[in-house]
Amino acid sequence: QVQLVESGGGLVQAGGSLRLSCAPSGSIFSINVMGWYRQAPEKQREMVALIISGGSTNYADSVKGRFTISRDNAKNTVYLQMNRLKPEDTAAYYCYMVQRGYTYWGQGTQVTVSS
Repeated sequence: QVQLVESGGGLVQAGGSLRLSCAPSGSIFSINVMGWYRQAPEKQREMVALIISGGSTNYADSVKGRFTISRDNAKNTVYLQMNRLKPEDTAAYYCYMVQRGYTYWGQGTQVTVSS
């Protein structure tokens, strides 16, 4: 069984920064992909950023140049550094991990950006 524990959300003013962390626990063998989705009220969940085992990354157009995803391979922990935050970044952010064909999700952490 795998659990993902997220941390780092909170309230920040527009233009500020936050760093989200996601650490898996349990049966970790070979992680293929880790990343983040977000969901704002009354909006569809959208991919924010992902990092593949080899280190390649991908970002939503809306966060390119502002957000950076990284991974500590020793800890299997993924980070999302969010800079120059905007009110439209307000959402619940969900970490996910793909391992052996299964996708695991965290419980979500709220990010609120005030204008």
